[in-house]
Amino acid sequence: MIAIITADIINSRALVNQEIWISPLKKLLAKYGSTPKKWEIYRGDYFQVEIDDPDEALLLALKIKALIKGINVNEKKANSIDVRMAIGLGTKEYTAERISESNGTAFINSGEKFEKLKKEKTTLAIQSSFPNFDYEMNLYLKLAVIQMDAWTINSATLFTTLFEDPEKKQTEIGAILGIEQNSVSGRFKRAHVDEILELEKMYRYKLKQIQP
Repeated sequence: MIAIITADIINSRALVNQEIWISPLKKLLAKYGSTPKKWEIYRGDYFQVEIDDPDEALLLALKIKALIKGINVNEKKANSIDVRMAIGLGTKEYTAERISESNGTAFINSGEKFEKLKKEKTTLAIQSSFPNFDYEMNLYLKLAVIQMDAWTINSATLFTTLFEDPEKKQTEIGAILGIEQNSVSGRFKRAHVDEILELEKMYRYKLKQIQP
């Protein structure tokens, strides 16, 4: 089993400077392999990434969400940008030189779910060959997305800093962000950090139950 994330950047076309999100996204995705075989940005604001270890798929999605939501657009005519992502779990039957030309059930599941995201009014969802797993995880994700879609730049930046080193103490995070420890604690609560991280752990737990 592998995971494929199919995604697009919401409101990116309103931006004058596309590099504001493309450069940091490329830097993040480069940690998961080379482009265009393992990941690819195409059609302007769409991208796909392959994750060899499906256990890491939701974590990467959260990292992408935090990265994009943490970008300070600073353009008066542009809305804040966000990201819409579908995680597909399954197999890979054909490997091409470009991820967009590879195929398998993971690609099919990711693509099918991505096409349903707008209709389902969510920005993050999963599809696999296990309907019960999908139903439960997507219920959790739909509730979590209510909070994540409302992340401020401060909340998103907090998550990005935390993801870089989950063992960091709040005092260390405060030093990086230039704020006091009590301010870090307040941001943790407002961003519901503990609940989001618990969801990520739940995904790993549930995934183990369906893996052969």
